[in-house]
Amino acid sequence: MRFTPAALVLVLFSSLATAAPAEAPSRRFEGRDLFGLQVAADPQIRPDGRFVAYTRISYDVMTDRARQSIWLIDVDSGTQVPVVAGGGSHSSPRWSRDGKRLAYVSTSDEGRPQLFVRWMETGQSARLAELVDAPGDLAWSNNGNAIAFTMFAPDDKPDLGEAPPKPEGAQWAAPLQVITDITYRADGAGYLKPGYTHVYVVPADGGTPRQLTFGAFNENGPLAWSRDDAHLYCSGNRNDNWQREPVNTELYRITVADARIQAVTNRVGPDAAPSISPDGSKLAYLGFDDKLMGYSNARAYTMAVDGGAPQSLSDGLDRSIDALAWSGDSRSLVIQYDDEGRTRLARLTSNGRIEPLADNLSGAGLDRPYTGGAFSVANNGAVAFTGGTAQRPSDVFIESRGRVRQLTHLNDAFLGAKTLGDVKPLAVKSSVDQRPIGAWLVTPPDFDRTKKYPLILEIHGGPYAAYAPLFSTDYQLYASAGYVVLYTNPRGSTSYGEEFANLIQHAYPSQDYDDLMSAVDAAIAEGYVDANNLFVTGGSGGGVLTAWIVGKTNRFTAAATQKPVINWASTVLTTDITTYMPKYWFARLPWEEPESYWERSPLSLVGSVTTPTLVVVGDQDFRTPVSDSEQYYAALQLKGVPTALVKVPGASHGGLTARPSQSAAKASAILAWFEKYRKK
Repeated sequence: MRFTPAALVLVLFSSLATAAPAEAPSRRFEGRDLFGLQVAADPQIRPDGRFVAYTRISYDVMTDRARQSIWLIDVDSGTQVPVVAGGGSHSSPRWSRDGKRLAYVSTSDEGRPQLFVRWMETGQSARLAELVDAPGDLAWSNNGNAIAFTMFAPDDKPDLGEAPPKPEGAQWAAPLQVITDITYRADGAGYLKPGYTHVYVVPADGGTPRQLTFGAFNENGPLAWSRDDAHLYCSGNRNDNWQREPVNTELYRITVADARIQAVTNRVGPDAAPSISPDGSKLAYLGFDDKLMGYSNARAYTMAVDGGAPQSLSDGLDRSIDALAWSGDSRSLVIQYDDEGRTRLARLTSNGRIEPLADNLSGAGLDRPYTGGAFSVANNGAVAFTGGTAQRPSDVFIESRGRVRQLTHLNDAFLGAKTLGDVKPLAVKSSVDQRPIGAWLVTPPDFDRTKKYPLILEIHGGPYAAYAPLFSTDYQLYASAGYVVLYTNPRGSTSYGEEFANLIQHAYPSQDYDDLMSAVDAAIAEGYVDANNLFVTGGSGGGVLTAWIVGKTNRFTAAATQKPVINWASTVLTTDITTYMPKYWFARLPWEEPESYWERSPLSLVGSVTTPTLVVVGDQDFRTPVSDSEQYYAALQLKGVPTALVKVPGASHGGLTARPSQSAAKASAILAWFEKYRKK
């Protein structure tokens, strides 16, 4: 057929007449929108304060995974450009002291994490060494000649007997796996390979890394160089019984020349996060005296580098300090801490005075609104940090001379085209003792307070953790489906002081249940919540409380318990933190006081459950192991309670929503379960 202009007009007209119109993008937040989000993390301000390098996290719709790139922001103009992007994942930017070089970790070569340095003036990058494992805790020496890092060093596998000789070419079963360590697996890492994490140093212009610590111990970062670069400081536990003492860490000084190591702290309790003052005279760190409490505030200490008694600077602050860094003049510290559901930055002086800097920090998590964030300090006192709001994930901000500026707006264009649920505080007083309980409500898009909406109570994990008025993909998906979302910080939550957190010491779950019910009552009193359509869900510690709630009351129409503890006796013997959980959360071991474990187990209440309850867990969960979820599912089946078991393939406890498709699918499954039982 000859293709004439008349034929072309006919074909075009025909196609226009029969083709379906393009679907307009939805203004509601949907599961597929998770792939469009971007998050700022790990902001590193150059020592002179002129630029900030940060890790930008985005999501690849083809691989269903997060990808990381490193971007550079001009502080004065706000202009940003990619520094390391494409061809792998790139993270952990760290400036040399003179600001001319940037060290980072990249998988661009052969897909394995390796240590690179970029010369900023020329734009050239080079891999420094061939590393056998991923480097962490990068730290430049002050003279710029070396970079210290931590890295896993493989060790020989333990032997116990042997198989008979194998004939040549025979295909036999894999050899026996012999386990001798009390901690032999970790959530997110799976079964641990034999070996230990040690400190290394490598020339900054490339060469062979030199191992500085040895033995059957682990060292942890961050790493800190002494002012003269003769020593490195790290934390670790080199005591004889270290495998059974997970909290008792010390600070160690390593002599770089001969790898001699010496403890510089000595107490029962953790000492961590060493930081040397710019003038080289003082060592700052975090720690507390271990009294076997479920929760303790971490305090900021300083001591002279040449010895002397440590001084606590934060005794007047009834909050736990999460991170610290020296100011450029060596006269004060910049600290990060959570306070009543918000993550704050402040300057801490040598006499304990607190000078606020910022209160809108946020971390890189997306599914639920946990407190968090990261920061770094320039020589001129400027502080770069990650911050966010209830409507936006983390961006990069800078605080300088009392003024806070936002440097990035990663999601403004994308989320600006969406109608999101609003987040507002809710006044709650506990029915137990009239204590105020932090709480927030997320209302659906196009909310009309004259209407009645179903409510989802969503409970945080931990239990020693805290929610904040920050962006949450789960909550926006729930709100978009027409639900009001209620989230709270019941007793046991952090950021409200040591006494409030320890109200659940050896009593969890307990009166935190009453706090949650008081919050539900307060939400109903707002006038727009349908009291006949209440739903409850939560993960980890929130999964525990979800299962506890449906065993205590039938006021909820349906429930979804995510990665819960159901039977404490089985959990403490199968979790990856078996050395920690029974020691700090119970007075005795399971066989010494079995009744206390049973009384606090949701499984003990299953005979009273009538609420249709969904059970959700990652099939690689080693923190609250899959067996607990399966126990609950089986118990509900035997009881005749409507239930279903949802397993997320390949997902760990901490990584239940790490892949966007699974995060969206998990939220969709919970909504579908609730809709199945929702009273119309």
